[in-house]
Amino acid sequence: MANRLLLLLSLTVSLVATVGACGKQIGDSCNFASDCSPDGDRLCDPAPTSPGGYCTILGCDYSTCPDEAACVQFFTGSFSNRPCGEDADCGSLDEVCPLSGFCVARSSEVRYCMLKCSSDGDCREGYECRTRALMEANGGQPVLAPDLELDDNPQRFCAAKPPAAT
Repeated sequence: MANRLLLLLSLTVSLVATVGACGKQIGDSCNFASDCSPDGDRLCDPAPTSPGGYCTILGCDYSTCPDEAACVQFFTGSFSNRPCGEDADCGSLDEVCPLSGFCVARSSEVRYCMLKCSSDGDCREGYECRTRALMEANGGQPVLAPDLELDDNPQRFCAAKPPAAT
């Protein structure tokens, strides 16, 4: 009887340790990368960029994020104020025309896996479910397969709400 109890206890401890080591999903809060994954395959985007931290994967492509996430491209740094409607309007192979409607350097692109959503209720407090209009205003857009183009209703994702204007 004691052997069975000991076996049951050790199996329970093993199961709890295995489940606890799974890490968090994309979009969950974090302080350190180890909060997101014990394997080191995810990172924690820290505050102030992401309030409460944001578990993510850096450098994704259109088919490399977990099922709950979409690969999203952001453009960092300063940009040209040259308006555009498509990449050809930018006049350089090093520039693209994102949803913001202004030419940006391809080299300023950074990609993250971001939690998919259908409404703000799917996102944590301090985050918004980015619609196309919010993508145009606040940045970010899904990375698509090379043969696809963004439509009027692209995949939405949870991203930090921009600070309120004062």
